[in-house]
Amino acid sequence: MTMTDLPTSKLNTNYASRRTFAIISHPDAGKTTLTEKLLLASGAIHLAGHVRARGERRRTRSDWMEIEQKRGISVTSSVMTFERDGVVFNLLDTPGHSDFSEDTYRTLSAVDAAVMVIDAAKGIEAQTRKLFEVCRLRDIPIITYINKIDREGLDPLELMDAISSGLALDLTPVTWPIGMGTDFRGVIDITRKQVLMPEGGRGGTQGQPIAFDDVSEIGAKTGIEDRILEPALEGLELASGLLPAFDLDSFREGHLSPVFFGSALKEFSVAQLLQGLGDWAPGPLPRAATTRTVTADESAVSGFVFKVQANMDPNHRDRVAFLRLCSGRFKRGMKLFNAREGKMMTIAAPIFFFAQERETVDEAVAGDIIGVPNHGTLRVGDTLTEGEKLTFEGIPSFAPEMLRRVMLDDPMKAKQLQKALNDMAEEGVTQVFKPMLGSQPIVGVVGPLQLDVLASRLVGEYGVPVRYETAPYVTARWVAGDKADVTRFLDLNRSSCGEDRDGALVFLARNAWALDQAIKDFPSLKFLAVRERS
Repeated sequence: MTMTDLPTSKLNTNYASRRTFAIISHPDAGKTTLTEKLLLASGAIHLAGHVRARGERRRTRSDWMEIEQKRGISVTSSVMTFERDGVVFNLLDTPGHSDFSEDTYRTLSAVDAAVMVIDAAKGIEAQTRKLFEVCRLRDIPIITYINKIDREGLDPLELMDAISSGLALDLTPVTWPIGMGTDFRGVIDITRKQVLMPEGGRGGTQGQPIAFDDVSEIGAKTGIEDRILEPALEGLELASGLLPAFDLDSFREGHLSPVFFGSALKEFSVAQLLQGLGDWAPGPLPRAATTRTVTADESAVSGFVFKVQANMDPNHRDRVAFLRLCSGRFKRGMKLFNAREGKMMTIAAPIFFFAQERETVDEAVAGDIIGVPNHGTLRVGDTLTEGEKLTFEGIPSFAPEMLRRVMLDDPMKAKQLQKALNDMAEEGVTQVFKPMLGSQPIVGVVGPLQLDVLASRLVGEYGVPVRYETAPYVTARWVAGDKADVTRFLDLNRSSCGEDRDGALVFLARNAWALDQAIKDFPSLKFLAVRERS
């Protein structure tokens, strides 16, 4: 039975069975392919998708936006829920491109473990390192998947050493490659004492495992040439002798990462990775709030919104908040308290996600991610409880590195543009600033690809074509401090100030000198590059 056939009421409702994890990587490391193959290995789907998939194939993919399908990249986080052997997996696929790092940071606030995907030919790359450090700050345990071993790549020992030294992380191999690239012959599953070989000869996907009692038997049982097998066994022996054995506590504390060598495209080590997640990844972890720490075993429901997504269904102008449940047993139709607004709201039609597919939630428990359809009621960072005035620690906004004026050729569409930009800002696609002087909104982004996504979605989802003009500002900083000092600063710098969508004061600096001068002239004020959402 697949997830799409399985009513959510039949899911295991023990919160300890939840494994909520993200996949992190540099662009093009194979993250989206691995996502699909994990769903395939779980039985949740029967056909993996492709960049230009059609029909049923497209619906299995985590990349659902048109721009994602055309470019073959992930530009927004997506959530997929599936079950295997009584374990319920909530997989959060995150953007790999650094231009969308803010969306990824928010997503990492909602997971209990992560899979770090590394290209065997490239090793650690910039975005991988950055996301790893975010995981480390949050004490998120990490499983490493070294991908594309069926292509030419770095020596396995060299890769292990570079990862271990580069990230200051202990590693322990779980699977080991037999050759790479044109010499690739399979993978040794160290734990289960099995050899995983291509089905139907070279170039095939992973076939049935071949068991062995001792590595010395592998050659006779598999027929792999000595010139390829012997160096692989020597490397495995060295790695086993030099690296620590797997220790569950060390893994869950974030000190040790089990390593799977594999090929997502050819399905090597994917089922083994999924089994490792089920066996080793923690269930729902405690979550810090401003007043106390919430644990998963508490009876009262609590959770926080880490993402808002508009127009996932192009046929309906929908708006869905992604809610990470932290405690309690949620039931459809419950009334929950929005701590920011101080109001109760009925969660009438909550949903689970399966890429583009949706299914109504009857019950959900701590660790689950549910979608809450709403029309502007919920924002990123909102906390929902059964009545307790509780606020989970805020999710940060980062100062944008590119600022642009948004220009309309058709002034009759000004209201549509305002609504569209507000929706995009709530999702985290962009930040929107309203200048104190002037009427044209200013958008702030981390990188140029965000501008492409914004323009594409404004046309495709709202029918509002726009163009950008360079704004006379290089960066933005939120201004915080005593009210009188803030007012004095605003009076003197009104032409360089604006408001974000929450009405918070923002200093739009024309250059680095202007920012430095403002800091010197107003030492009592804080000019914040990061603002907590709470």
